[in-house]
Amino acid sequence: MATDPRRKPESARGAKTSRSPWGQQAESYLNHHRKVARDSAQRLWRTPIASLMTWTVMGVALALPVALLLLLSSLEGVSAGWESSARLTAYLRLDTPLEDARALASDIGADGRVAEVDLVERDDALAEFRASSGLDDALDYLEENPLPHTLLITPQENARTEAGVEGLVRFVQAMGGIERVQVDLGWLQRLNAMTDLLARAVWALSLLLAAAVVLVIGNTVRLAIENRRDEILVAKLVGGTDAFVRRPFLYTGAWFGLGGGIVAWLLLQLSLWWLSGPVERLAGLYRSDFSLSGLSVDGAFALIIIAMLLGWLGAWVAVKRHLDDIEPGEIAGG
Repeated sequence: MATDPRRKPESARGAKTSRSPWGQQAESYLNHHRKVARDSAQRLWRTPIASLMTWTVMGVALALPVALLLLLSSLEGVSAGWESSARLTAYLRLDTPLEDARALASDIGADGRVAEVDLVERDDALAEFRASSGLDDALDYLEENPLPHTLLITPQENARTEAGVEGLVRFVQAMGGIERVQVDLGWLQRLNAMTDLLARAVWALSLLLAAAVVLVIGNTVRLAIENRRDEILVAKLVGGTDAFVRRPFLYTGAWFGLGGGIVAWLLLQLSLWWLSGPVERLAGLYRSDFSLSGLSVDGAFALIIIAMLLGWLGAWVAVKRHLDDIEPGEIAGG
């Protein structure tokens, strides 16, 4: 029996035309999300002034703690830069012979926390001081060299911390023949204390401003709910679920967060551009390599995502608080 070649098998036709209920539901669900997201964005564009004001408020509230965190990371970089070049200066007693100074340098260099020990002999130190000070005539009146042998001690990488340097200072001071060990840890301790205090203050401020962002978005969405009260009543009257009614407002909060995150990033970039020049000049006067660090690409994405989450949270709080008060019975009662 001949078959028509144009006729496709029933199984193939059925595979293309039939869809599972789960697939249809998933496609309908995604289509509705796309439509709601697009409609919510279009509603914001229809009121550009009000939307821009909300985005600006969010941007300022988000940019302030992020700017302080960037400043904190820059200060920690100054501390880390000092620790990476930390060096101890050990002055030996004046009566210490050169052979004993070399032996002492060898003993200190054998410690596992020490990377390098340089011995500056007292005659070389006097010659260097004579060349740099310009006091040749005054130094000629000295009967003997007043400078001691000096050891310049460079710690290992794992010992270049405040606690590691303090331990190495105690170790060197305990050795015989050492008159004094000099290392300026006071300013580093003060800097670490200030950065720790600043870090706590920044996190507290971040939490307060995040709460302020949630409240701002919540109040904005609450006004949107009141403006669309009749629309919500009709949607509930025809059987719309709470999730269905809630969805547009949640997208509105997310779009507000997206705009606020972008505004915050722009404010940070403008502030960095405006301040970088004076900061670099000031650092150059102090012979420092201090510079303000900006947001990386990952940091910018994280800022925008956090802003969208805060916007979504503010919208969810407002919807949860006010949507339950709107019931279809109000139409009949009215």
